[in-house]
Amino acid sequence: MTNPPTGPTRSKRHRLLSRGSWPEARFLGDVLRTETVGGGLLLLGAVLALLWANSPWGDSYVALARWVPWPGGAGLHLDLDLAQWAADGLLAIFFFVVGLELKREFVAGDLRDPRRAALPVVAAIGGMLAPALIYVAVNLGGSGLRGWAIPTATDIAFALAVLAVIGSYLPHGLRAFLLTLAVVDDLLAISIIAVFYTADFSPLPLLAALVPIAAFGLLVQRRKTWWWALIPLAVLAWTLVHFSGVHATVAGVLLGFTVPVLSRKGSGPGLAEHLEHRWRPVSAGFAVPVFAFFAAGVSLRDADLGAVFTDPVVIGIVAGLVLGKTIGILGSTWLLARFTRAELDEDIRWADLLGVSLLAGIGFTVSLLIGELAFGVGSAEDDRVKTAVLTASVTAAVLAAVVLSRRNAAYRRIALRETRDADADGVPDVYQERPVQGG
Repeated sequence: MTNPPTGPTRSKRHRLLSRGSWPEARFLGDVLRTETVGGGLLLLGAVLALLWANSPWGDSYVALARWVPWPGGAGLHLDLDLAQWAADGLLAIFFFVVGLELKREFVAGDLRDPRRAALPVVAAIGGMLAPALIYVAVNLGGSGLRGWAIPTATDIAFALAVLAVIGSYLPHGLRAFLLTLAVVDDLLAISIIAVFYTADFSPLPLLAALVPIAAFGLLVQRRKTWWWALIPLAVLAWTLVHFSGVHATVAGVLLGFTVPVLSRKGSGPGLAEHLEHRWRPVSAGFAVPVFAFFAAGVSLRDADLGAVFTDPVVIGIVAGLVLGKTIGILGSTWLLARFTRAELDEDIRWADLLGVSLLAGIGFTVSLLIGELAFGVGSAEDDRVKTAVLTASVTAAVLAAVVLSRRNAAYRRIALRETRDADADGVPDVYQERPVQGG
């Protein structure tokens, strides 16, 4: 008789990027559909801005972006032009949805399971460290070092728009990995903005902002959806956070964190899912495309392209997003698999992960925002940041499309099998399967 092997067998090893539960896949599908449409609108806004800024009427684009609709708001630092309102105001809606998404992932999503959370968390950290290190290495000792965080962000809407264009049927495990990685990426980016890009900090307004945030939280915890009360409280919290010197989008995240994810009985979706369904289309369909329209309009009519593309800031951003993201995500995943003796899911290849890592190099919305915070809106460096982010995002998108489209036929077969399996197994309630109290 042959003794069974004592080492870990293939079937017993932990699988990375495996398919999650069907309810999680259904929720993920809803999110991806909204973000895909939003990504298309984002691309449209960016293209319109580039065409207008480089047309004979480019001066009118600049005049529109610099128009101040409320010049009397200087007392509260609210004498902002339209471009600043888009970055500080509309993106607060985007970050409110991010806050809802983050809390859901930690309370009822993949991030509550340490084994499933390990991969996207480690990949997100690696995918931010490597670009930052590359940027710092290129700009060490120079004036552009303040922009070290620009290439660390991933724009999930833009990335999903690219997937929609190339028609990639990515397996659910890869899509969930990309979305969860982007969620963790957003959390780290928010922390970077709050800690490293806060100027003229005033603690009293920030402390005062806790009052409307607490009142907002009290109402939503009691499942009160009184818009006549919630919206004024949110606006007041945003105003106080903005006045404190902390970037006002942080208020959106804090408000999102107060919303309960589960029902009172802890066995079903709570108010967070309702608010996310209501506000995600506003974020993806309006707030982010408008920000893209005002942020992407860089004029290249009189630019010395040779000087632009030899600038250390531009080189650092492009190399950080295209190379750094790929090296950081792919390398950290490989290291995790090696040291935990885990294996990729049987449907996933390392080439697939390479494509997703390249896709994560599309760092549009938050990268542009950090660039504005680092160098100032309208500065020469800000224009070069926009050029670099656009160049890197397009390059990463093209490379990801080339890599992922080669396996489209295999992805289509996997997607059909996943759908058949789900139809055969039924649709269990994820909250009843794994109840979580509180939240």
